[in-house]
Amino acid sequence: MKYATLISLLTLCCQPVYSQNTKNTHPDQELIKEIEKAATLNLLQKWYPLSLDTEEGGFYSSITHDFKIGVKQDKMIVTQARHIWTNARAARRYPENTAYLAHAKHGFEFLRDKMWDRDHGGFHNLVTRQGKPIFNDEAKKTAYGNAFAIYGLAAYYGASRNRQALDLAKKTFYWLEDNSHDPVNKGYYQSLNIDGTPVERTKKMPTTSTVGYKDQNSSIHLLEAFTELYQVWPNELLEERLEELLIIIRDTITTDKGFMNLFFEKDWTPVSFKHTSKENIEKHYYLDHVSFGHDVETAFLMLEASHALGGNQDARTLAKGKRMVDHALRTGWDTEAGGFYDGGYYYGTDDKITIVNDHKNWWTQAEGLNSLLLFSFNFPDDPMDYRGHFNLLWKYVKRYQMDQEHGGWYEWGTDMRPDARDGLKGHIWKATYHNYRALINCKGQLEKGPMKH
Repeated sequence: MKYATLISLLTLCCQPVYSQNTKNTHPDQELIKEIEKAATLNLLQKWYPLSLDTEEGGFYSSITHDFKIGVKQDKMIVTQARHIWTNARAARRYPENTAYLAHAKHGFEFLRDKMWDRDHGGFHNLVTRQGKPIFNDEAKKTAYGNAFAIYGLAAYYGASRNRQALDLAKKTFYWLEDNSHDPVNKGYYQSLNIDGTPVERTKKMPTTSTVGYKDQNSSIHLLEAFTELYQVWPNELLEERLEELLIIIRDTITTDKGFMNLFFEKDWTPVSFKHTSKENIEKHYYLDHVSFGHDVETAFLMLEASHALGGNQDARTLAKGKRMVDHALRTGWDTEAGGFYDGGYYYGTDDKITIVNDHKNWWTQAEGLNSLLLFSFNFPDDPMDYRGHFNLLWKYVKRYQMDQEHGGWYEWGTDMRPDARDGLKGHIWKATYHNYRALINCKGQLEKGPMKH
């Protein structure tokens, strides 16, 4: 089995067209430099080593708008693992800078010593700064959180060859297999009890609660985590689960129109409020809407998984991924300022979508950059003009998403949310993973070879 690097995804459909340049310079040379600066000076060097908690271990969660340590410092498995992944990837890109590998090791030790449940297995979802578990929800553990633990651990092993990290990633995979995996309907249950058993949904739960459902978000990030793990541990069962998730996401979770349903019953029946009042639909926004960011992100994650599996799903996956990106551009793109909106909805029998949340969060724009450039290489002459939209989105990000004064990215685009300038740069749901991954992926794609544009 040949394992793909991220850049080799560019060969999925067609090769980039190279142009001759008498000065032997790259036509995207200035853009590449810009992106490298954004990834290092504006992101990595602002976050690290500032965010390392050298007293209690792991990484600080709360970072102020001007990059000072904030107040609330509970630690979530998702954020901690994402910091490990980012530093592990930075260590491989900049091997001469040994600090990044040391940062990843620092994070790994906190996961191993403070966040792994030695009694029941699996990772706690949320702990205090010191590592004491916090239980404030019906679900004590999640498949989503444990997926990111695998993601970070596998990346750290790839950079360090620390067998303890790989062993813990494998242990987490088997814990999910024993508890979260559904052998009947396939896929994984998201909400888990302390012992790992799935939380059963009851009529007493609020209708707005997500607990007890299967969902697209944990599914796509399990796909992402299993892809990362498979590249360092080509296990037969892992391969089976990776392909199972890819097919569920592509053929069941994603609709024919090109967007994903968000939550599901055990048998993958979508949770929908489509035939209720607009007020009720708005009340259940988190459970039922079109999430443009998740759609463009998943288009990339599916291709990454397919290619890691050897490419046997590439043609079908590429076609569905294109449909997802096209749908997001047609229905969720701001044609005036640029950027992807947060959410939309198809009311009743409407064939035209209504934008129900026109704010633009940082991770959607980051994932948009990554997928638009990827699809521009695969479809350089497509009428959707992916490269043109990428260029517009990059301008939008520089103007409204990146903080040119203090560094880092605002949580929301300041064209719609000017108050975001004073918001936290970091909290348990926001760190460096989405934007760093997007930037290094874009840089790698551009360096692969100039396109005709």
